[in-house]
Amino acid sequence: MASELAVLWERHQQEALPAVPTAIKGELWVLDEVIGGCIAHYLEGELGLDSGRTAILHDCRADLDRLLPDLEGPAVDYFHRLGILAELVLRASAVERTLPERGDNQRSQEP
Repeated sequence: MASELAVLWERHQQEALPAVPTAIKGELWVLDEVIGGCIAHYLEGELGLDSGRTAILHDCRADLDRLLPDLEGPAVDYFHRLGILAELVLRASAVERTLPERGDNQRSQEP
């Protein structure tokens, strides 16, 4: 899943920020930066998302869902994909938190 996420993230980064309604432009730009920062942190790190970043990403997803109906054309695709990326990171991070640590597995296999 991480490789699929990385490919989608790379594709997303190659696209320019699309034109959006002036009234919500600032909020969308901030969401793009914050969500992007969480995704980059997840992909570059070994520890997944901490509880603070997880909460921030959940809040950003809610804000993005609220703003999506106000978008048109390429902006819909761009920010919908950003929401998908955020959701994928949240799900992957949740799964990682439920897995036992490597050390725990190794200890349980010792005689």
